[in-house]
Amino acid sequence: MPHTVEWKVRLHLFEDDEGATKAHVVLDTGTTALTGHGTAHCHPADRNVPEIGDELAAGRALQELAKQLLNTAERDIEGVGASRPSTRQAAAGWPV
Repeated sequence: MPHTVEWKVRLHLFEDDEGATKAHVVLDTGTTALTGHGTAHCHPADRNVPEIGDELAAGRALQELAKQLLNTAERDIEGVGASRPSTRQAAAGWPV
């Protein structure tokens, strides 16, 4: 049976007063919303390249979001009576 949905992802990047780059990502599935946060700090001895801070903060926020999404899927799998995967890579029976 075909299944098509659209999930929306919003990623906001900003710099705080201390110079840290912060990311806030929201995944809206239409029935629930998950959020992730990430932060990046430029070492004082390094050259300030804002794009690198954006990449690090966004990557960390997306990583946090991915962990939440996998945990939700694993709970849902258990909820329908299936056993929890033995490794994260095999979550939900999908190869990585």
